[in-house]
Amino acid sequence: MDFTTFLSYCLAGISIGGIYALIAIGYTMVYGILRLINFAHGDIFMMAAYFMIFAMVDFMIPWYLSIAVVVLSTVVLGVVIEKVAYKPLRSAPRMSIMISAIGVSYFLQNVATYLFSALPKSYPSIPLLNKKIVLGDVSTSLVTFITPIITVLAVILLMMLIKHTKVGMAMRAVSKDFETAQLMGIKINNIISVTFIIGCSLAAVGSILYFTPRPSVFPLAGSLPGLKCFIAAVFGGIGSIPGAVVGGFIIGLSETFIKAAGYSEFSDVFTFVLLVAVLMFRPTGLFGEKIAEKV
Repeated sequence: MDFTTFLSYCLAGISIGGIYALIAIGYTMVYGILRLINFAHGDIFMMAAYFMIFAMVDFMIPWYLSIAVVVLSTVVLGVVIEKVAYKPLRSAPRMSIMISAIGVSYFLQNVATYLFSALPKSYPSIPLLNKKIVLGDVSTSLVTFITPIITVLAVILLMMLIKHTKVGMAMRAVSKDFETAQLMGIKINNIISVTFIIGCSLAAVGSILYFTPRPSVFPLAGSLPGLKCFIAAVFGGIGSIPGAVVGGFIIGLSETFIKAAGYSEFSDVFTFVLLVAVLMFRPTGLFGEKIAEKV
């Protein structure tokens, strides 16, 4: 493998890793606040792709306005899911709300199948993102180049929000002790809604970046990427935003180089083997903290 080929694989791996990181942040934030693994997050990511098809193909909205429509629609979907499927179970056993999340996942898949059929639909082309750029001897699309930049900027802005704003302070308080934060006057419902808004916004952006270089969308298109992003969050330490980002980049680079080595059939297997290894040897992940259970 010459240097040019190696560099192109690195760019591809960092790009897909950045997308995984954006989606993994949604998993880790919801878990940090609600102690809920939102299994429907990958399907929200899939629905964002169909929203783009609706906007650009069915309603002929220009791509730059369609991006705003997709982000807004995905946020509305995520907040409605939280209000309808998760909020009524907030005081129920944790297993109940997890089963609800699995149910929402299958519900979204079946709704997508009913509305759009199981046949793949072509994802619309976004001219700016598909523009070819040349870096030395390496030729790539703009979306591949800017994805990690967008990811890093999003994480910096998110960390600034969490560290230096009242909303961020409230989110940290709720993640530490849900009941005490509520007693201190923090509006729990508002904080949870903000969490879902941020997570779904990042999922929408990740969906646009993920499907732009891919030819089609189908109702199960979010299942495998969603699982990989969940594993990225677990690997980095579920509840840790930097951990989710590091986990996403590691999984993206690993699967890219496994495919480059000619073992593409094992790229997905590696991700799940990594999950098992993490749970066996470091259950809290790279950046996770052990939580002492109160008696």
